Amino acid sequence: MRDLFFPPPNFLVRATEPVAKLLALKTLPFHTHEILPAFCFYEFINRIVSPYVSTRLAPQTYPKLSRKTKINWNVHFVSMVQSCFINILALWVIYADKERSLMDWKERVWGYTGAGGMVQGFAAGYFAWDLLASIEDVDVHGWGALFHAASALAVSMMGFRPFVNYYGVNLILYELSTPFLNIHWWLDKVGMTGSSLQLINGIALLTTFGGSRLVWGTYQNYSMYRDLWKAINNPGELPVPSCLALAYIASTTALSCLNFYWFSKMIQAVTKRFEEPSKDQEKKKK
Repeated sequence: MRDLFFPPPNFLVRATEPVAKLLALKTLPFHTHEILPAFCFYEFINRIVSPYVSTRLAPQTYPKLSRKTKINWNVHFVSMVQSCFINILALWVIYADKERSLMDWKERVWGYTGAGGMVQGFAAGYFAWDLLASIEDVDVHGWGALFHAASALAVSMMGFRPFVNYYGVNLILYELSTPFLNIHWWLDKVGMTGSSLQLINGIALLTTFGGSRLVWGTYQNYSMYRDLWKAINNPGELPVPSCLALAYIASTTALSCLNFYWFSKMIQAVTKRFEEPSKDQEKKKK
């Protein structure tokens, strides 16, 4: 299935070919026109759109936030836009790209479709923005967020070799839980902690996070490791460089470990908001 975005400009293809050759990312020149606009678009949302819209939607909250909380708010705003867009795009490609359903293990490892590259191009643009935002404000986001952004960008860029592009699109569905995570965070900030809306959203958050990241993500990683094992043990086929396989496996495994860690923290955070206060706490309030 072809890339649905407009064709890449020739000047941009020529400009990125040396970098693509250096990094052995053969299909990168055909998707730079998606990576760069995505990066600029999310920066525009972060700097301009989020402050403007948030001030009008939450006039009693947003202007009074501290510097760090405003930065976090804007990042959640960008994340909301990105996750909704990339989820719809990935789900549509998984459904509509019939070439994907016909792929065997060799094509799942080395295969490529323009539509799959398009999904990874837009995702890479966001992850590049997320990485730079994490570096710029590491004191706000923490080293865990920085490591997550770097791993996600590395995984998405490897798809341009092309390498396991098939699984790269599938793993984009990690983002299915992100809209609910953003809503959960915003509800805390606008004084709706412990509300019925936050309870409903919390259930949706835990369900989508567990389903998309722990169940679906673990299954996709297992399937990918199985295909990579076949590729490594079939010398007659295209060879898989050990450093490449290890880098991809290390990145996806790190992301999976973070997902399990975050899930445990989410359960604690959600349940804490709906626990009845202890007698000691009630006495302190009085």
